Amino acid sequence: MGLSPEIVGLLADQDGLVSRRQALEGGLAPHDVRRLVRRREWVLVHPGIYVDHTGPPTWRQRAWAAVLYAWPASLCDVSALRIVDGPGRHPDDLIHVAIDVSRRVADRPGVRVHRRAHVDARTSWNLSPPRMHYDEAALDVAAAAPSDFAALGLIAEVCAGRRTTAVRLAEALARRARTPRRDWLTSVLADVADGACSVLEHGYLHRVERAHRLPRAERQERATATLGVVDRDATYDELYLELDGRLYHDTAAQRDRDLDRDLDAAVERRTTIRLGYGQVFARSCATAARIALLLRHRGWSDSPVACGPDCQVLSAWSSEASG
Repeated sequence: MGLSPEIVGLLADQDGLVSRRQALEGGLAPHDVRRLVRRREWVLVHPGIYVDHTGPPTWRQRAWAAVLYAWPASLCDVSALRIVDGPGRHPDDLIHVAIDVSRRVADRPGVRVHRRAHVDARTSWNLSPPRMHYDEAALDVAAAAPSDFAALGLIAEVCAGRRTTAVRLAEALARRARTPRRDWLTSVLADVADGACSVLEHGYLHRVERAHRLPRAERQERATATLGVVDRDATYDELYLELDGRLYHDTAAQRDRDLDRDLDAAVERRTTIRLGYGQVFARSCATAARIALLLRHRGWSDSPVACGPDCQVLSAWSSEASG
């Protein structure tokens, strides 16, 4: 018995994958399925899920197999991003699928099943394979990131890839009642959307300056520059700190203005130091030690203090000071 046009179409649409349920609904009898498996025309991938060749399945075929295994289900988290962006940005080979929170489906080797609320509304069921909306998947990955800095990196990647925008991510986040890091992500996305860096400024104040008892900087000091009046983010006498919150789209015009400001500072015999999210959120203790050393060179007679038991500021301070 040959395959019905319905099953042939399913195999074409689903990258060579078909479920037992689909096969029976498409006109095959149970013994027909067993015969196809016995002849190695179909190969079992998961219970009740078959692929139409004997070679290693591709990532897309594994994705389809996982979706069909947990059906109704959709790709979620990093898998929903990878199916759009490719493996370069998201190398995780584990297939993540989402099912409704009311259901229970066991994980399989290579497959992680997530129980999520509002899966139906957040899924593009017409895509191949079905997947969570890109914005929703990006928010889930950012919320579950191991650190704030890792979450920032994910936001930067997805926005830089032009698959979404900070505005769209913020709108999707606003529709959620509960999400880990919700308030923090809301603030960061607002910063990214309007080009400001209040989250970065707040992070520097609390994670670097106050946590390590550095001198208090003058903030938003107004100065006259060649290209007009500017506000310096933080000033320690002859040291300017510029907190650069741009995560992407660093245009030539923006870069040109920054260079001009730095040149003006040099004419005034002041040093400009530019800090980004990495220095403030990922390496705050090492940053504090180096800022303290720069201040020592300019006459500060005190020393930084450790922000906690695991803080490395004193060892970094001592090492750099002695070097």
